[in-house]
This record gives sequence, C-alpha cells and structure tokens, in this order.
Amino acid sequence: MALHVAIMAVALLGSCSGAPPVDSDPAAYDLENFDVDSVTWDLNSYGEIYEYDDLDEEIEVGTLAPPPAVTQPPPPVVPESSTQEVTPPPRPTNPPVPPTLDFLGPGLFGPDTGLGMPTCLLCVCIGGSVYCDDADLTQIPPLPKETTHFYARFNKLTEVKSKDFLNLNQLKRIDLTGNQISVLDEDAFRPLPQLQDLLLADNIIQALPELPATMRHIDVRNNRLRSAGMQREAFKEMKDLQFLYLSDNQLDYVPVPLPDGLRVLHMQNNNVQSLNQDTFCNSHDMSYLRKALEDIRLDGNPVDINRYAQAYVCLPRIPVGTPY
Repeated sequence: MALHVAIMAVALLGSCSGAPPVDSDPAAYDLENFDVDSVTWDLNSYGEIYEYDDLDEEIEVGTLAPPPAVTQPPPPVVPESSTQEVTPPPRPTNPPVPPTLDFLGPGLFGPDTGLGMPTCLLCVCIGGSVYCDDADLTQIPPLPKETTHFYARFNKLTEVKSKDFLNLNQLKRIDLTGNQISVLDEDAFRPLPQLQDLLLADNIIQALPELPATMRHIDVRNNRLRSAGMQREAFKEMKDLQFLYLSDNQLDYVPVPLPDGLRVLHMQNNNVQSLNQDTFCNSHDMSYLRKALEDIRLDGNPVDINRYAQAYVCLPRIPVGTPY
C-alpha cells in the first residue's frame, strides 16, 4: 500500500513545473525493478524552486491606475461692466390679528369693530347701505363708520338718541318709516354733515328737532306733528330742499319761509286755517316768481284757498285744495 502511495506522489510531482527532471525511460518506472529505498525524496526542497518574492518585481503594489478624477466646470466670468440683479430675501411680516367681537358691550350686538360685523349679523350690509327692515328692532344698532344709507323700516323703534348716529360723517339717507317713534333727541340729526334724506313717515312724532342745512328730502307724513313742535324758520337755510311731506299731522300753518328750490309741498289733512301773501310769494317784490314749486297740496284743511288769491300770484300753478 505504501508503494502505491509513493508512486502516485511521484506522478503528481512530475506534473508540477517545479518537480525535478526524471528519467524518460519507461523501464525505469518498472515496479519490479524499482527500488524505493534507493531513492531519497526531500519534499521540503520543492517549495524553494519557485521564488514568490519575484512577484513583487513583476507587479508593484500601487501601480494600478486610479479612477479618473471628476473635474468641476469653471465658474462663469461676469464682465465688470455688467450689473447682476440680486433679489433680496422677503421681509418678515407679522401675522394678521383676527378681529374680535364684543357681544357683552353696549348696543345690539356689541360696539362697532370697524368691520361692520355686529350689525351685519342681523341686518344686510351692501356697500355703504345697511338694511334692517322688519327685524323687530327696539333700538338703532351700532352702524359701520362708512354707512351712507340706513334703512330700519317697520320695526319697533320708540326713540332716536343723539348717540345713535354719532360720528357717521358719510350718512346721507335715514329711513325709519313705520315704527313707533315718539321722541327725537335735539341732536339726533344736526351733527350729520352730509345728511340729505330723512324719512320718518308713519310714526307718532310730535316735535321735529333741528335738521342740518344739507337736507334735500324730508318726509314726516302721518305723525302727530304740531306747529309748536317745529323750529322757527326750520327750513329757511335749506337751499337744496326739494321735497317736503308734512301731510296727515296737526299743523296750524304753513312753515315759512320756504326755500326757493322747493318743488313739492304736501300739507293735506292738517289744521291750516289761513294763508297770507308772503306764504309763498314776496309782498315787497311783485316781480318775484317761484318757478320751482309746482306741486302744492292743501286739501283736507279748514282753509278756503279761494279767499287768498294774492298768495298764489308768484306760483306757476294754483295749490290743490278744497274747503275743509
């Protein structure tokens, strides 16, 4: 068995390039003539035949080519004469403060916030107009400062206070028709610098306070207005007054003097008992003509207009009226 192992070892060693040369004669490998003991094998000598140190001479460490370096493109060259536009960063802004409503303050829905919200929760606000018709109001709500037209018809208002329209410098029209108003404060309307139209029909008003000279249209029909409850020469300074409706009251006379631009005067169903030459005309100037006043109604009064022909000589039309 040992003999066969030795023969295989010799065959393997012969196939290696580092094995020693052997005899090419086949007879030399005859097992019968082969003397194993006569051959001495030094297995340790075979590792010295190949010098592994020669590998360092053939391939040097670090001689492999490195990967190509990535080069960056050169920065663009800006000519000195050119100007580069730089966008500044956005400025920090404070977050908007949401408006707050004070429902515990004075007024219907609290004081005005400047946005018109308290009143506009109940009424309809369109532009500068505020519509509070038929809303069961018992007092005038706070109005936005930019209000120009205010409508509160057919409610349950009983009075108008001086603070109700305070500082509403753009207010031009107030319509409180169809309420239960009996009291108007003396300064309820006078401080309004642009007021033109005041409609107070169908209330129970007994006295009319002083109104601004900017008035154009006044309607106080169907009230309890008395002559004693009106300012002396109440309409004299109203140069723009065109429409004056005082019918269905308790007036004893036509309020004089009337502005020249007046077009309509309705005083039917009052207690007017007499007229005079200066009611519509000017007894000191017989050439005076009141051309604008074309609609006068005095019917339903105890006065007989046929007895005062001189009172109509300056008018383009005779008043409408029959004896009471």
